Amino acid sequence: MKPGILGFLRYKEIKEDDILDLIEELRVELLEDDVSLEVTDKILDDLRKELVGKKISRKENLEDLVKNSLKKSLREILSKNYSNIDIFQISKDKKPFVIVFFGVNGVGKTTTIAKFAYLLKKNGLSVIIAASDTFRAAAQEQLAYHASKLEVPLVRGKYGGDPASVAFDAIQSAKSRNIDVVLIDTAGRMHTDKDLTEELRRVVRIAKPNMKILVLDSLAGNDALAQAEYFEKNIGYDAVILTKVDADAKGGVALSLAYKLGKPVIFVGMGQDYDSLIKFNPDWFADRLVS
Repeated sequence: MKPGILGFLRYKEIKEDDILDLIEELRVELLEDDVSLEVTDKILDDLRKELVGKKISRKENLEDLVKNSLKKSLREILSKNYSNIDIFQISKDKKPFVIVFFGVNGVGKTTTIAKFAYLLKKNGLSVIIAASDTFRAAAQEQLAYHASKLEVPLVRGKYGGDPASVAFDAIQSAKSRNIDVVLIDTAGRMHTDKDLTEELRRVVRIAKPNMKILVLDSLAGNDALAQAEYFEKNIGYDAVILTKVDADAKGGVALSLAYKLGKPVIFVGMGQDYDSLIKFNPDWFADRLVS
């Protein structure tokens, strides 16, 4: 229905000049929230296409309209490759269900594995952990501490030993003890270290995991995206766990992962407690980015 001959008094058409300042402010905000330049440009281009030429009531707040359009764009990107799989049900159906975790030093991988073990136990699944990081001093001790607290069996190897054999032993132990899930830790390798990357490939070849999870630090910004691209090219992985999302960074790297690599974020770390690993939700995350 047309607004009528005096409709211009009640409605106005959004022009590009009306949103130019808001667009530039959003550009800065998105980049500061670790959204890559390519993804930022795509979001802002979508925003222009949706808003410019649109007729709105003069009572409507332009800033609210921009915010709602932005949320819609973010949700579409985050939902595009969103995986709503029930990892706990899948783990029950395939026994033992083998998951390999990898990522660079300092991302919180060991703590994430402990949180994951806690979640699995909470959902009625039995777990065994393979301490396949035989390179870093105290790596196995850290896992042993968590495994003891969680009352989860741990398979260890000698420092400097073969990480793949530790993973193999854990899988054999899971089979003999009828354990549901095997969680395999790996050395926190720099993504440019070719020798360690080859070692990781060997772990994957021998363990034949049902799932490969890359752990990324949300505070690492665009470096996290570079890590994700390297691991995808050289090893391949199925999903991402994003850590330290409760810290200052808002985790815009999740947008870049969804848009550029088509990889789902399945959990986010929101603290240090065992129960602080939260299932990723695109709507919640989009709201968080906009807020």
